[in-house]
Amino acid sequence: MEQVSFLNTWTRSDGLGLGMFKFSALFLLVALAFAGEFLGKSVLAQEVELTPVPASEVDSSTIPQPSSQGSEAQTEPGAADSPKRGLPTNILEIFLSLRYWIIPFALATLIAVWFTTERVVVLRRGRVIPKPFVLRFLKLLDEGELDREEAMQICEENGSPVATVFAHGVRKWGKPSVEVEQAIIDGGERQVSALRKHLRVINGVATVTPLIGLLGTVWGMLESFNQIAVSGAMGNTNQLASGIALALVTTAAGLIVAIPSLISYMYLSGRVDSIVMQMDDLAQRVVHNISAEGIAEREASLRMVAGSKSGTKKSAG
Repeated sequence: MEQVSFLNTWTRSDGLGLGMFKFSALFLLVALAFAGEFLGKSVLAQEVELTPVPASEVDSSTIPQPSSQGSEAQTEPGAADSPKRGLPTNILEIFLSLRYWIIPFALATLIAVWFTTERVVVLRRGRVIPKPFVLRFLKLLDEGELDREEAMQICEENGSPVATVFAHGVRKWGKPSVEVEQAIIDGGERQVSALRKHLRVINGVATVTPLIGLLGTVWGMLESFNQIAVSGAMGNTNQLASGIALALVTTAAGLIVAIPSLISYMYLSGRVDSIVMQMDDLAQRVVHNISAEGIAEREASLRMVAGSKSGTKKSAG
Protein backbone atom coordinates (compact mmCIF):
# COMPACT_ATOMS: atom_id res chain seq x y z
CA MET A 1 0.00 0.00 0.00
CA GLU A 2 1.47 3.33 -1.00
CA GLN A 3 1.95 5.86 1.74
CA VAL A 4 -0.39 8.82 1.79
CA SER A 5 1.56 12.05 1.38
CA PHE A 6 0.67 15.71 1.19
CA LEU A 7 4.29 16.91 1.04
CA ASN A 8 4.30 17.07 -2.74
CA THR A 9 1.78 19.90 -2.50
CA TRP A 10 4.38 22.04 -0.74
CA THR A 11 6.37 22.65 -3.89
CA ARG A 12 3.46 23.10 -6.28
CA SER A 13 2.48 26.42 -7.79
CA ASP A 14 5.57 28.17 -6.42
CA GLY A 15 6.98 29.21 -9.80
CA LEU A 16 5.10 31.78 -11.80
CA GLY A 17 2.78 32.77 -8.95
CA LEU A 18 5.61 33.51 -6.53
CA GLY A 19 7.56 35.38 -9.17
CA MET A 20 4.56 37.54 -10.00
CA PHE A 21 3.98 38.27 -6.32
CA LYS A 22 7.59 39.34 -5.76
CA PHE A 23 7.53 41.53 -8.85
CA SER A 24 4.26 43.17 -7.78
CA ALA A 25 5.48 43.75 -4.22
CA LEU A 26 8.78 45.20 -5.45
CA PHE A 27 6.97 47.47 -7.90
CA LEU A 28 4.62 48.72 -5.17
CA LEU A 29 7.36 49.47 -2.66
CA VAL A 30 9.57 51.17 -5.25
CA ALA A 31 6.62 53.26 -6.40
CA LEU A 32 5.98 54.34 -2.81
CA ALA A 33 9.64 55.27 -2.37
CA PHE A 34 9.69 57.39 -5.53
CA ALA A 35 6.38 58.99 -4.59
CA GLY A 36 7.84 59.96 -1.23
CA GLU A 37 10.97 61.27 -2.96
CA PHE A 38 9.13 63.62 -5.30
CA LEU A 39 6.62 64.64 -2.62
CA GLY A 40 9.39 65.42 -0.18
CA LYS A 41 11.28 67.51 -2.75
CA SER A 42 8.19 69.48 -3.72
CA VAL A 43 7.35 70.23 -0.09
CA LEU A 44 10.90 71.27 0.70
CA ALA A 45 10.97 73.51 -2.36
CA GLN A 46 7.88 75.33 -1.12
CA GLU A 47 8.92 75.62 2.53
CA VAL A 48 12.59 76.52 2.23
CA GLU A 49 12.60 80.26 1.52
CA LEU A 50 14.98 82.99 2.56
CA THR A 51 13.34 85.33 5.08
CA PRO A 52 14.81 88.85 5.29
CA VAL A 53 16.05 89.79 8.74
CA PRO A 54 15.19 93.31 10.00
CA ALA A 55 18.19 95.55 10.37
CA SER A 56 17.29 96.28 14.00
CA GLU A 57 17.73 92.61 14.90
CA VAL A 58 21.17 92.31 13.37
CA ASP A 59 24.00 92.36 15.87
CA SER A 60 26.90 94.23 14.30
CA SER A 61 29.32 92.20 16.36
CA THR A 62 28.24 89.06 14.53
CA ILE A 63 28.89 90.52 11.07
CA PRO A 64 32.14 89.06 9.74
CA GLN A 65 34.74 91.75 9.02
CA PRO A 66 36.75 91.71 5.82
CA SER A 67 40.04 89.93 6.24
CA SER A 68 43.28 91.19 4.91
CA GLN A 69 43.85 87.80 3.35
CA GLY A 70 40.91 88.29 0.95
CA SER A 71 39.28 85.18 -0.38
CA GLU A 72 41.57 82.93 1.65
CA ALA A 73 39.68 83.79 4.84
CA GLN A 74 36.27 82.99 3.41
CA THR A 75 34.51 80.14 5.11
CA GLU A 76 32.92 77.36 3.18
CA PRO A 77 29.24 78.09 2.44
CA GLY A 78 26.86 76.24 4.74
CA ALA A 79 29.66 74.97 6.98
CA ALA A 80 28.02 76.41 10.11
CA ASP A 81 24.40 76.13 9.03
CA SER A 82 23.64 73.36 11.49
CA PRO A 83 25.41 71.49 14.28
CA LYS A 84 27.34 68.42 13.31
CA ARG A 85 25.56 65.14 13.86
CA GLY A 86 26.86 61.61 13.67
CA LEU A 87 25.27 58.68 11.88
CA PRO A 88 22.31 56.99 13.63
CA THR A 89 23.40 54.13 15.84
CA ASN A 90 20.15 52.52 17.06
CA ILE A 91 17.14 51.13 15.25
CA LEU A 92 14.82 54.04 16.12
CA GLU A 93 17.32 56.64 14.90
CA ILE A 94 17.90 54.67 11.71
CA PHE A 95 14.21 54.65 10.85
CA LEU A 96 13.72 58.30 11.79
CA SER A 97 16.62 59.31 9.54
CA LEU A 98 15.10 57.59 6.49
CA ARG A 99 12.87 60.58 5.66
CA TYR A 100 10.53 59.63 2.80
CA TRP A 101 12.17 56.18 2.51
CA ILE A 102 10.47 55.21 5.75
CA ILE A 103 7.18 54.69 3.83
CA PRO A 104 8.06 51.38 2.09
CA PHE A 105 10.00 50.07 5.08
CA ALA A 106 7.18 50.86 7.51
CA LEU A 107 4.67 49.21 5.17
CA ALA A 108 6.87 46.10 4.81
CA THR A 109 7.34 45.89 8.59
CA LEU A 110 3.60 46.13 9.20
CA ILE A 111 2.88 43.40 6.63
CA ALA A 112 5.51 41.04 8.06
CA VAL A 113 4.41 41.50 11.69
CA TRP A 114 0.72 41.15 10.84
CA PHE A 115 0.98 37.94 8.82
CA THR A 116 3.60 36.36 11.09
CA THR A 117 1.33 36.85 14.10
CA GLU A 118 -1.66 35.50 12.18
CA ARG A 119 0.21 32.37 11.08
CA VAL A 120 1.59 31.71 14.57
CA VAL A 121 -1.98 31.67 15.89
CA VAL A 122 -3.37 29.56 13.03
CA LEU A 123 -0.56 26.98 13.04
CA ARG A 124 -0.93 25.98 16.67
CA ARG A 125 -0.65 22.21 16.72
CA GLY A 126 -3.58 21.89 19.13
CA ARG A 127 -5.79 23.70 16.63
CA VAL A 128 -4.67 21.81 13.52
CA ILE A 129 -4.38 18.33 15.08
CA PRO A 130 -6.41 18.29 18.32
CA LYS A 131 -5.04 15.37 20.33
CA PRO A 132 -8.29 14.36 22.13
CA PHE A 133 -10.19 14.07 18.85
CA VAL A 134 -7.43 12.09 17.11
CA LEU A 135 -6.99 9.61 19.97
CA ARG A 136 -10.74 9.02 20.29
CA PHE A 137 -11.35 8.70 16.55
CA LEU A 138 -8.49 6.28 15.90
CA LYS A 139 -9.33 4.21 18.98
CA LEU A 140 -12.91 3.74 17.79
CA LEU A 141 -11.70 2.83 14.29
CA ASP A 142 -9.17 0.31 15.60
CA GLU A 143 -11.85 -1.35 17.72
CA GLY A 144 -14.35 -1.42 14.85
CA GLU A 145 -16.94 0.56 16.82
CA LEU A 146 -17.65 3.12 14.08
CA ASP A 147 -19.57 2.91 10.85
CA ARG A 148 -19.47 5.39 7.99
CA GLU A 149 -22.26 7.67 9.28
CA GLU A 150 -20.90 7.86 12.81
CA ALA A 151 -17.37 8.57 11.60
CA MET A 152 -18.61 11.35 9.31
CA GLN A 153 -20.59 12.91 12.16
CA ILE A 154 -17.58 12.91 14.49
CA CYS A 155 -15.35 14.53 11.84
CA GLU A 156 -17.90 17.20 10.93
CA GLU A 157 -18.54 18.06 14.57
CA ASN A 158 -14.84 18.58 15.23
CA GLY A 159 -14.12 20.64 12.11
CA SER A 160 -10.34 20.83 12.59
CA PRO A 161 -8.03 20.56 9.55
CA VAL A 162 -7.09 16.96 10.37
CA ALA A 163 -10.77 16.07 10.88
CA THR A 164 -11.53 17.53 7.46
CA VAL A 165 -8.83 15.32 5.92
CA PHE A 166 -10.25 12.27 7.68
CA ALA A 167 -13.73 13.13 6.42
CA HIS A 168 -12.53 13.00 2.81
CA GLY A 169 -11.36 9.44 3.39
CA VAL A 170 -14.50 8.42 5.31
CA ARG A 171 -16.60 9.37 2.28
CA LYS A 172 -14.85 6.48 0.48
CA TRP A 173 -15.53 4.04 3.32
CA GLY A 174 -15.23 0.44 2.16
CA LYS A 175 -13.65 1.36 -1.18
CA PRO A 176 -10.27 0.00 -2.30
CA SER A 177 -7.31 1.54 -0.52
CA VAL A 178 -6.21 3.37 -3.68
CA GLU A 179 -9.48 5.32 -3.82
CA VAL A 180 -9.40 6.10 -0.11
CA GLU A 181 -5.80 7.30 -0.35
CA GLN A 182 -6.59 9.54 -3.32
CA ALA A 183 -9.55 11.06 -1.49
CA ILE A 184 -7.41 11.81 1.56
CA ILE A 185 -4.64 13.25 -0.62
CA ASP A 186 -7.14 15.57 -2.33
CA GLY A 187 -8.44 16.77 1.02
CA GLY A 188 -4.90 17.08 2.36
CA GLU A 189 -3.85 19.30 -0.53
CA ARG A 190 -6.58 21.77 0.32
CA GLN A 191 -5.58 21.82 3.97
CA VAL A 192 -1.87 22.22 3.16
CA SER A 193 -2.72 25.19 0.94
CA ALA A 194 -4.67 26.71 3.83
CA LEU A 195 -1.76 26.12 6.23
CA ARG A 196 0.72 27.72 3.80
CA LYS A 197 -1.51 30.74 3.28
CA HIS A 198 0.34 34.09 3.61
CA LEU A 199 3.77 32.47 3.95
CA ARG A 200 4.62 33.80 0.49
CA VAL A 201 3.86 37.30 1.72
CA ILE A 202 6.37 36.97 4.56
CA ASN A 203 8.96 35.52 2.18
CA GLY A 204 8.25 38.35 -0.25
CA VAL A 205 8.96 40.95 2.44
CA ALA A 206 12.24 39.21 3.29
CA THR A 207 13.20 39.22 -0.40
CA VAL A 208 12.09 42.70 -1.42
CA THR A 209 13.19 44.90 1.51
CA PRO A 210 16.95 44.40 0.91
CA LEU A 211 16.36 45.45 -2.70
CA ILE A 212 14.61 48.59 -1.49
CA GLY A 213 17.58 49.22 0.80
CA LEU A 214 19.94 48.77 -2.15
CA LEU A 215 17.90 51.23 -4.18
CA GLY A 216 18.16 53.73 -1.32
CA THR A 217 21.91 53.20 -1.24
CA VAL A 218 22.22 53.98 -4.93
CA TRP A 219 19.93 56.99 -4.52
CA GLY A 220 22.00 58.37 -1.64
CA MET A 221 25.25 58.01 -3.57
CA LEU A 222 23.68 59.75 -6.56
CA GLU A 223 22.75 62.66 -4.30
CA SER A 224 26.32 62.83 -3.00
CA PHE A 225 27.94 62.80 -6.44
CA ASN A 226 25.40 65.31 -7.70
CA GLN A 227 26.41 67.65 -4.86
CA ILE A 228 30.05 67.27 -5.84
CA ALA A 229 29.24 68.01 -9.49
CA VAL A 230 27.16 71.08 -8.67
CA SER A 231 29.36 72.67 -5.98
CA GLY A 232 32.76 71.67 -7.31
CA ALA A 233 35.55 69.93 -5.42
CA MET A 234 33.91 68.15 -2.50
CA GLY A 235 30.89 70.48 -2.44
CA ASN A 236 28.99 71.21 0.74
CA THR A 237 30.31 68.72 3.24
CA ASN A 238 27.07 68.65 5.24
CA GLN A 239 24.99 67.76 2.19
CA LEU A 240 27.63 65.29 1.02
CA ALA A 241 27.54 63.54 4.39
CA SER A 242 23.74 63.54 4.30
CA GLY A 243 23.73 61.65 1.01
CA ILE A 244 26.25 59.10 2.26
CA ALA A 245 24.27 58.66 5.47
CA LEU A 246 21.11 58.00 3.47
CA ALA A 247 22.99 55.39 1.44
CA LEU A 248 24.05 53.59 4.61
CA VAL A 249 20.85 53.76 6.66
CA THR A 250 18.60 52.51 3.84
CA THR A 251 20.74 49.40 3.53
CA ALA A 252 20.64 48.91 7.29
CA ALA A 253 16.87 49.42 7.40
CA GLY A 254 16.33 46.89 4.63
CA LEU A 255 18.35 44.28 6.50
CA ILE A 256 16.63 45.08 9.82
CA VAL A 257 13.27 44.29 8.23
CA ALA A 258 14.41 41.39 6.04
CA ILE A 259 16.33 39.29 8.58
CA PRO A 260 13.47 38.82 11.09
CA SER A 261 11.05 38.25 8.20
CA LEU A 262 13.26 35.50 6.78
CA ILE A 263 13.60 33.88 10.21
CA SER A 264 9.82 33.97 10.63
CA TYR A 265 9.30 32.42 7.20
CA MET A 266 11.75 29.59 7.88
CA TYR A 267 10.24 28.89 11.31
CA LEU A 268 6.66 28.84 10.03
CA SER A 269 7.62 26.71 7.01
CA GLY A 270 9.25 24.20 9.33
CA ARG A 271 6.16 24.12 11.51
CA VAL A 272 3.95 23.43 8.48
CA ASP A 273 6.28 20.62 7.36
CA SER A 274 6.11 19.04 10.81
CA ILE A 275 2.31 19.24 10.91
CA VAL A 276 1.97 17.76 7.43
CA MET A 277 4.25 14.84 8.29
CA GLN A 278 2.16 14.07 11.36
CA MET A 279 -1.03 14.26 9.30
CA ASP A 280 0.53 11.78 6.85
CA ASP A 281 1.06 9.23 9.60
CA LEU A 282 -2.45 9.65 10.99
CA ALA A 283 -4.03 9.46 7.54
CA GLN A 284 -2.22 6.18 6.87
CA ARG A 285 -3.85 4.65 9.93
CA VAL A 286 -7.27 5.87 8.79
CA VAL A 287 -6.77 4.35 5.32
CA HIS A 288 -5.80 1.02 6.86
CA ASN A 289 -9.00 0.94 8.96
CA ILE A 290 -11.64 2.11 6.47
CA SER A 291 -10.43 0.68 3.14
CA ALA A 292 -11.90 -2.55 1.77
CA GLU A 293 -8.64 -4.37 2.41
CA GLY A 294 -8.41 -3.09 5.96
CA ILE A 295 -12.03 -3.96 6.75
CA ALA A 296 -11.59 -7.48 5.32
CA GLU A 297 -8.42 -7.96 7.34
CA ARG A 298 -10.11 -6.81 10.53
CA GLU A 299 -13.14 -9.06 9.94
CA ALA A 300 -10.87 -12.04 9.29
CA SER A 301 -9.01 -11.30 12.50
CA LEU A 302 -12.28 -11.09 14.44
CA ARG A 303 -13.47 -14.40 12.97
CA MET A 304 -10.19 -16.01 13.91
CA VAL A 305 -10.49 -14.74 17.47
CA ALA A 306 -14.11 -15.89 17.67
CA GLY A 307 -13.16 -19.33 16.29
CA SER A 308 -10.36 -19.74 18.79
CA LYS A 309 -12.70 -18.82 21.63
CA SER A 310 -15.37 -21.31 20.50
CA GLY A 311 -12.73 -24.03 20.11
CA THR A 312 -11.50 -23.37 23.61
CA LYS A 313 -15.03 -23.67 24.99
CA LYS A 314 -15.63 -26.99 23.19
CA SER A 315 -12.40 -28.45 24.45
CA ALA A 316 -13.20 -27.28 27.93
CA GLY A 317 -16.69 -28.86 27.72
